[in-house]
Amino acid sequence: MGENIILDISRLCVEFDTEAGRVRAVDGVGFQLKKGKTLGIAGESGCGKTITALSIIRLLPRPVSRIVQGRVLFQGRDLLALSKQEMQQIRGRKIAMIFQEPMTALNPVHSIAKQMVEIHQIHFPGLSRTKMADASVELLEKAGISDPGIVMKKYPHQLSGGMRQRVMIAMALACRPDILIADEPTTALDVTVQAEILDLIQTLKEESGMSVVLITHDLGVIAENCDDVAVMYAGKIVESAGVHDLFQYPRHPYTKGLLASIPSRAPRPKTMLPTISGQVPSLTDMPEGCRFQSRCPLCADICKSIDPDERIMGQNHGVRCHMADEQGR
Repeated sequence: MGENIILDISRLCVEFDTEAGRVRAVDGVGFQLKKGKTLGIAGESGCGKTITALSIIRLLPRPVSRIVQGRVLFQGRDLLALSKQEMQQIRGRKIAMIFQEPMTALNPVHSIAKQMVEIHQIHFPGLSRTKMADASVELLEKAGISDPGIVMKKYPHQLSGGMRQRVMIAMALACRPDILIADEPTTALDVTVQAEILDLIQTLKEESGMSVVLITHDLGVIAENCDDVAVMYAGKIVESAGVHDLFQYPRHPYTKGLLASIPSRAPRPKTMLPTISGQVPSLTDMPEGCRFQSRCPLCADICKSIDPDERIMGQNHGVRCHMADEQGR
């Protein structure tokens, strides 16, 4: 693993037991996260973004799911090979996560103070109760909460969505982690609060030098906040590149479809927005060959029988497509 790479994931496969049988929700996912950089993972709902993130910190639901293959190297150590006790020293302290929905991630029957202090009790048991409370107030203030002392006494349901998200950010940063995983950190927030939360994460990243994995379905968020991007579809990464390269020269038909569907100033009023036809295939009935074949305008015979391997085009621009455009758009 290169000196500049802090997280290196390869051939990650995650399976679930369902009533319809065993399904593979994440199939051969691999990517690298650079120190001090932000990697965006984009894709529509159900493509495997969150499952990939939960696999990194080993928080998959048990016993219905399992990692059946792959490596997750953090600073050279394979997290999948660590014991539960060793993983507890990594999770939260070295790799922290902002979960998708703060209302369900926060415990509704405990005050913010109790939940903030609990983090310090787990990772810094030598601190006094007073120092734990003071550190919690300082974190809330750093997360942009103007009255942290008052917020500490409140319960999650007494806070707005934006305030709850700021509390989640403060909790995630309590141990000054090396990696922050932000899973849809602006879900259900209005546009103004979304911008504030994303700006806050960016500011805290620059101040601490941590690396960020930003999971979202919003390519606009990816464009403004990420250095690199991986596009997922049906459990696989279909394209990965530097953010500028991917937006300027998208090579996978799925990526092109996502970019084309972003609203913009149309040359004519009331122009119909382009869409991607068809539906994502079911995990219980994946087609042979390329998983995007039924929705792809470039589908050929080879796409229906052979699953494409990753091809490297340009500078570190990977794409899984038999018909990928060498020049982008």
